[in-house]
Amino acid sequence: MSTIPKNNSETVAHTPGRAISIGVWILHVALAATIAGGGISKLAGDPVMVDMFADIGAGQWLRYLVGALEVSGGVGLLIPALAGLASLGLAALLTGAVITDQFVLDKSPWLALALLVVAAVIARARWSRTVAVVGTLLRR
Repeated sequence: MSTIPKNNSETVAHTPGRAISIGVWILHVALAATIAGGGISKLAGDPVMVDMFADIGAGQWLRYLVGALEVSGGVGLLIPALAGLASLGLAALLTGAVITDQFVLDKSPWLALALLVVAAVIARARWSRTVAVVGTLLRR
């Protein structure tokens, strides 16, 4: 005797979880592209970025540091085991960007704030994997 479901309730039950997973991966890719693109422009010496970091007044070393962190964070978002840690790091970096935009550069922090929210959503969605990765690293 076989057990064939009379309706598709078993497959329907998995649909919301799958849709959420796909949505979170779309956020991963969108944030990775946005952040890594900004990082590449900082590392490449885009005149707008050079001027912005000159206005900040900390020196061009900060532009290189932020650019490298953005590129590595963008790549980390695309590696499943590192995505949670990368999103936490980017959330910290974007918190600094919001503060800098608001209080140092006197410009609107809304883009950095929106990206911060996306990074926080990803960090929350990947929390269990992040805890597992950190636990593995601490046991070594």
